[in-house]
Parts: sequence; C-alpha cells; structure tokens
Amino acid sequence: MKIGIFDSGYGGLTILEKIVEKLPQYDYIYLGDNARTPYGSRSFEVVYAYTLQCVKKLFELDCQIIIIACNTASAKALRTIQQADLPNIAPNRRVLGIIRPTAEKIDYFTKTKTVGIFGTSGTIQSKSYEMEIAKLFEQITVVSEDCPMWVPIVENNEHLKNGADYFVKQHIDNILAKNKNIDAIILGCTHYPLLLEKIRKYLPENIKIITQGNLVADSLADYLLRHSEHEKLCTKNSTIQFYTTESVEKFESSASIFLNKNIEAKRVMLN
Repeated sequence: MKIGIFDSGYGGLTILEKIVEKLPQYDYIYLGDNARTPYGSRSFEVVYAYTLQCVKKLFELDCQIIIIACNTASAKALRTIQQADLPNIAPNRRVLGIIRPTAEKIDYFTKTKTVGIFGTSGTIQSKSYEMEIAKLFEQITVVSEDCPMWVPIVENNEHLKNGADYFVKQHIDNILAKNKNIDAIILGCTHYPLLLEKIRKYLPENIKIITQGNLVADSLADYLLRHSEHEKLCTKNSTIQFYTTESVEKFESSASIFLNKNIEAKRVMLN
C-alpha cells in the first residue's frame, strides 16, 4: 500500500519533495484537486466535502496513510474526517495533517515567544494554528496575516517577477505593524515557499522563516517508527504517481515549477 499526499493544487508538492528526500524508499501517490483550486476562500462545508472526496479517491488508489498537505484542508476538514468519517470508511487507515507537526516545533524557533503566520483566508479564519499552538505552548503569542494574492501569484508562475514584490512587502509590513516582537514566521500555506526569495528580501534578518516541508517529513518518519502496524503495510519500491482532477498537460507543466523536473500525471474523476 502507498502513502498518499493530497493538496487542493500544487503547493503540496513542496511537502512531497521533502518527504521523499527523508523517506525515499516508500511508494507515494500525489493527488491535486486542481479543477477546484483554490480552497482558501471556500466555506468550511465545501472544503470538507471536497477533501473527503479526495481522501476517498486516495483510499481507492490503495493508500494506507494520507497526508493532507494543504493548510486550508487541514484546518477545515481534517478533524471531522478523522473523527466522523474514518471509523466508517477505513478504520484501519490513517489521515494526517500538517498544522499539528508545525505547531509541535514552533517553540524551538522563537525566543520572544511571539510568532507570525502567513496563510490563506481559510486557514487564518479557522484559527487552527492559534488553537494548536495554545494547546502545546500557552506562553506563545500568535499573530496572523491573511495573504489572499500569494497563491494565485504562485499558481500563475508570477512569483519570481517584479509584480509579486508589492504583495509580499504589503503583508510583511502589515504583520510587523501588528506586533514588533515577532521573531519567527510560519509560511502557513504550501505554495508560499516559492515566494521565499522575495519574503527574505523584505523581512528583517532577525526573523526566522519556518517552512513546513522538513517538519512534516520528520513528523511522518516519527509516526512510521511509532506505528509499525501501518509502516509494515507500506510498500517500498521508491515510486511516485501523480494524479490531477484537471488537465494532465497543465498539471505536468505547472508541477515542474515546484519540483524542477518533468513528471507524468494521470487524470482522475471524483465521485
């Protein structure tokens, strides 16, 4: 059985890349719901319905463990799927998110105990990071900033062009105006690492930038070590399959931006 990686679009490829670097021996399936992206501005009900459809598809494709590599879907759908759906549709399989693994490590990055989060409208409105961090580190203050234009900039391959600078600087200025004590900022969307060069350009040097890929990869490695009943079911042929709900040609072209290599994909229809 395989390890599934799901995202509403292409951003989850930044998570897949780091997981494969850390755990190259396993077989992976990546599913991008590109036909319905972005999820960031959609309601809780719609994000949950879409995410559940994609989880079921990955189960059909023989995945034992699924990582929801989308902050919006993790924020709006993960808990309900884990608690209400999984016991009925696949009680012996697991669905994991990416917010908790990030929150678990946040204390390591901050001395002032004040951290920022850049995210989509859906992630910020859900307050999922605030809640997860508060459970673990009640002394940490969380400052959030909604960045609605960042995903479209990346998805349209505009992230390296000069026009992106305005939107990056705008949100950096906004979040620092809210709290001057921030010394670490989470990139709370898997698209945002592609804007890393511009974020570093405008962010003060003393502020750490936290990307999620390595944190999620380390968390999955730890999970597999602690749960041998799931790990032993995961096949190890070092393969990766790519699926999209949109045009295969478009997916292959855009995915190459994230992975810096050519890939082959297949199209799937969701029930």
